[in-house]
Amino acid sequence: MAKDLAADAVREMSDEKLADELKKAKGELFNLRFQSATGQLENNSRLRAVRKDIARIYTIMRERELNIGGPKVAK
Repeated sequence: MAKDLAADAVREMSDEKLADELKKAKGELFNLRFQSATGQLENNSRLRAVRKDIARIYTIMRERELNIGGPKVAK
């Protein structure tokens, strides 16, 4: 499972790594929603954390697209 991503950690990632983390987070969110629907979800707070991670990634990607939010770190 993916861990909670801090904004600073997300900003340091390359574009490719961001896309990879987004894909992982979306997959985890799908699995968590499926578990929730079937009554197997043990930790409801994980849903919220994953949604916030996805939003954070999208925000950083958009900032880079608009060239705002400071210099981009290339790794």
